[in-house]
Amino acid sequence: MSSEPLPDQTPPLRAWRSAVKLDLAPLRASADFRKLYLGQFVSGFGSAISYVVLPWQMYQLTGSSLSVGLLGIAEFLPMFILAFVGGALADFVDRRRLIVITELGLAGCCALLVLNSLQAAPQVWVLFVVAALFAGLNALHRPALEALTPRLVPPDQMAAVSALSTFRYSFSYIIGPALAGVLAATFGAAAAFSIDLATYLVAICTVLLIRSVPGPTQSDRLSFRSIVDGLRYARSRPEIMGTYIIDIIAMFFGMPIALFPALAASFGGASVGLLYSTLAVGPLLVSLTSAWTKRVHRHGLAITISVVIWGLAIVGFGLAPQLWLALAFLMVAGAADCASGLFRMTMWNETIPDRLRGRLAGIEMISYLSGPYLGNAESGLVAAWAGLRFSVVSGGVLTLVGTAVMVALLPQFLRYDGREGLKRKLAEDEVPG
Repeated sequence: MSSEPLPDQTPPLRAWRSAVKLDLAPLRASADFRKLYLGQFVSGFGSAISYVVLPWQMYQLTGSSLSVGLLGIAEFLPMFILAFVGGALADFVDRRRLIVITELGLAGCCALLVLNSLQAAPQVWVLFVVAALFAGLNALHRPALEALTPRLVPPDQMAAVSALSTFRYSFSYIIGPALAGVLAATFGAAAAFSIDLATYLVAICTVLLIRSVPGPTQSDRLSFRSIVDGLRYARSRPEIMGTYIIDIIAMFFGMPIALFPALAASFGGASVGLLYSTLAVGPLLVSLTSAWTKRVHRHGLAITISVVIWGLAIVGFGLAPQLWLALAFLMVAGAADCASGLFRMTMWNETIPDRLRGRLAGIEMISYLSGPYLGNAESGLVAAWAGLRFSVVSGGVLTLVGTAVMVALLPQFLRYDGREGLKRKLAEDEVPG
């Protein structure tokens, strides 16, 4: 008897395997993208540490979830203002140079946190100031990074780029927070912030190895008019506006991270890093099996389903009586948020013309950071008024209600087909500004 596999069984098996793996094609295709990805992978790991240690230190100094939530207000204002500026700059100046300059500033912020943590009595106001500086510099950094990436990778590989970016984020935010808790408890906050500082220096070196990438040939100078042009383009695309609005809804109402220090204590003193890490486990699993996303073209529908699952999982997290069950719901929530992010990034990178990519990246940044920043304050205020559990559960319920309203008002979002969006981008890139 022949040992060869049956011909009608092998292709489906191979197709299944190819559909559930992480697509590494962008890393193979572009040496510059590999360098950029490596540097951001390293700096993302350091940022994940500070992401946990900064609110942890605030809670240690104040004992208040409201104070932790108010960090979001300090971060929101500079982010909101400078994201428009950063987006317009990314469409005009050398994007690589802008990334280097802002990462130098971010490294300086880490140095300030180290110095403050080494004091006998670290100052709370320094944490608020540095959080604001971090947010402002990131608002200049992120649009340049997002606008540079499509210049390094072919348009048809943007879905794979989104998956790789999500893998980078989720891996960093599993290992980073877990390590952050140990570092902060054993060696203090200064040691944790020092690691973040070192990772930014590594990232700067890798970006300097990338070839210079000037702005688009039909770029506009930084001006109020150029910013308004970006806003007008966004408004002309209801499916793009849908990606912004639905994420703001999910993150404003449903993001409970400001409550993690207090929730960890409510579960018998569990490590706060465990909650942060578990939220990133789901995204890691989704990104590792993300090749299937290339076969999904109804991106708006996929995002909507993902946000509904996120809202339901947050409700479950808030109602969970035991730590293991709460962590399971967090894992599901993280996976759903990851799927939403994958399709949102794919829509943005596949459909927005290069001459507007920086400005739209600035608007994107406002959409996906406004929710968490303001949501931190919202969850802290509700928790102070009605308790931790009520804050989490009500946030999940309001996410579901807000999503239903948004979909009813923007039916074009549900009908969006990625194949048509990609054709539109190719056509728009051929037309001068």
